[in-house]
Amino acid sequence: MPRQARLDAPGTLHHAIIRGIEKRRIVDDDIDRENFVKRFGSLAVETKTRICAWALMDNHAHILLKSGEYGMPCFMRRLLTGHAIFYNLRHGRHGHLFQNRYKSIVCEEDAYFMELVRYIHLNPVRAGIAKGVTDLDRYPWCGHGAIVRKIDYSWMDREYVLRWFGKREKIAVRRYSDFIGKGLDQGNRPELVGGGLIRSMGGWGVVKSIRRHGEKELSDERILGSGDFVKELLSGADAAARRQFENGNQVKNAIDQVKAECEKQKISISALLAGSRNRDISRLRSDLAVTLIREFGLSLAETARQLGISTSAVSKLLSRNKDMKE
Repeated sequence: MPRQARLDAPGTLHHAIIRGIEKRRIVDDDIDRENFVKRFGSLAVETKTRICAWALMDNHAHILLKSGEYGMPCFMRRLLTGHAIFYNLRHGRHGHLFQNRYKSIVCEEDAYFMELVRYIHLNPVRAGIAKGVTDLDRYPWCGHGAIVRKIDYSWMDREYVLRWFGKREKIAVRRYSDFIGKGLDQGNRPELVGGGLIRSMGGWGVVKSIRRHGEKELSDERILGSGDFVKELLSGADAAARRQFENGNQVKNAIDQVKAECEKQKISISALLAGSRNRDISRLRSDLAVTLIREFGLSLAETARQLGISTSAVSKLLSRNKDMKE
């Protein structure tokens, strides 16, 4: 499957997630951590990338950033390449340090900014490394301490974060700390670490309710936000990004159509995909083949994948359908 184009422009809010290859460590000790954080801060200043929240864990890291004029991909590429070279030389290892490409999700700021800051900064607490907010205040491998001025990371945009909590710094810091504390019992927040409609709308149950009422909501796995936000973001994206979005949604819409038709005909999807020759299932498969290709614009190969049959079988179904009409 081709890699999706990054969605980016100066000022775009991204939640970047970095993972070690095969869930291995990306830092072994404080020397590794210091190298990562020092490089991280220097690059943020050099590329004018605004860092709002971050947490460096043993085998992964979270970063909430706003792209600078050089773009988020440039910042991330230099950060990860530089750290991987340092780590490999220091530990006498070779090969990739990080798992595939880092994951980046463009986030709708008004709806998710505060929750993302809290979720990211509570990573050390959820992992049992920091014991509550007081301990987190002076924990050096996370951005929280800089927000409350217990640690000096001048490259962090603490002023921007605090503006979400009040105009006067003292009041804003107190409100921010209270807000962080209220998230201690929330646990993992899967809706905050990925894009797509299910995450943006708060779960599959909400999505099903929307669809039952005939409503439509645009979605994209690279975006955490409402349908209007997705539409607005993609309208300004380059041609490659828009094309990948459109192609991805064709498949998603086709999957929804298959599910809907199966429910209507009271036929299980597993039976459809198992290649059953039952008359009703065969008729449904034939009708769906025509629909997926002519109405959704899927290729023969993608239609075959969605129906659990071969490409040649799809071609035969189309020919048979044409012959019957003639």
